[in-house]
Amino acid sequence: MKLKRLGLKNYRNCTNIELEFPTKKTLIIGKNAQGKTNILESIYFLSDLKSPRTSTINDLIKFGEPKFEIRAEILKNDTDIELDYFYTSEKKRELKINKVKTTPKNFKLVVKTVLFSTKDLLLVRGTPEDRRNWLDRAISQIYPAYDERISKYDKIRIQKNNLLKNEIIDEALLDIYNEQLVITGANIIYLRKKFLKEIEKIASLKHKLISEEENFTLNYTCPKSEVEEIADFLREELTKRRQEEFGRRQACVGPHRDDIELKINGIDATKFASQGQQRTLVLSLKLSELEIIKEKTGFYPILLLDDVLAELDDLRQNYLLKSIDKNTQTIITSVDTLLFEQEFLKYVTIYNIESGAISAPSTRAGG
Repeated sequence: MKLKRLGLKNYRNCTNIELEFPTKKTLIIGKNAQGKTNILESIYFLSDLKSPRTSTINDLIKFGEPKFEIRAEILKNDTDIELDYFYTSEKKRELKINKVKTTPKNFKLVVKTVLFSTKDLLLVRGTPEDRRNWLDRAISQIYPAYDERISKYDKIRIQKNNLLKNEIIDEALLDIYNEQLVITGANIIYLRKKFLKEIEKIASLKHKLISEEENFTLNYTCPKSEVEEIADFLREELTKRRQEEFGRRQACVGPHRDDIELKINGIDATKFASQGQQRTLVLSLKLSELEIIKEKTGFYPILLLDDVLAELDDLRQNYLLKSIDKNTQTIITSVDTLLFEQEFLKYVTIYNIESGAISAPSTRAGG
């Protein structure tokens, strides 16, 4: 899979830009707040229909403009696919594949991306919600139906929360909501645990290659593994914590409250990992995402590296850049080219961006 062209109109500060990606590696160079992150965000958006930086899509529209547009041409399985996404300030959107209107579900099937940004470096020390969001997004790239399960679960959970806010609670209706949450939640937890087990195999090896002596393990907080066992566990917890839910007037049991245990040599990394250990851990996870998507889909996703190299030391910079498969399309933002070895800069397309405007590309070649 390869992104061949990208067009943005009134997307954040990008008034009207067109980019081509003739080489596997592309650098977008610019000072802070010039728009280079906006370009990576737009590519990510094509694969997820969400921004990693805001939950409000209206924030993506350039100030004073009525709408934004993203246009892209993707080469996939030797076939060119055109994607068009339009969104107005009145919250109306239109999605097209090859000029034909389509559904969000079908639209998201076209592009796969893995984004590694400075925000991801906080994954270890962040909140359980941060880790759940990373996990859910990674799973949905492999299992498209997963998004629907999360959406269904959230709708039922919101209905339950609304019910718990009533002065008099209909407990028969609460039992119905709880059983629906058990069934949907058990499937979500099962897939989360399955994915974590798969990614741990790859990430632990990558982590050891950088750290040499450290063992990295992942674990999901629910102690059960099979769907039926997970469902029984959730039912028991809901019974135990029923009065707590009454008191707090919200759902306290389920995958929306779970966490991922990250351990280095058996010690909780979220509390005790050094800055270097945190970076090694997240780097290992991100590179493992690439491998899993390739294994499950048959092609590498687009790798988006947003100013992350400046946050890594020389050891981790070199490991990251040398670990990227030559068949992986990689789009990198940076303030300059000084962080890159000359060997890496061979056959790379370089754009400069200033105030949302892109310069003509230059392509470096080498023997």
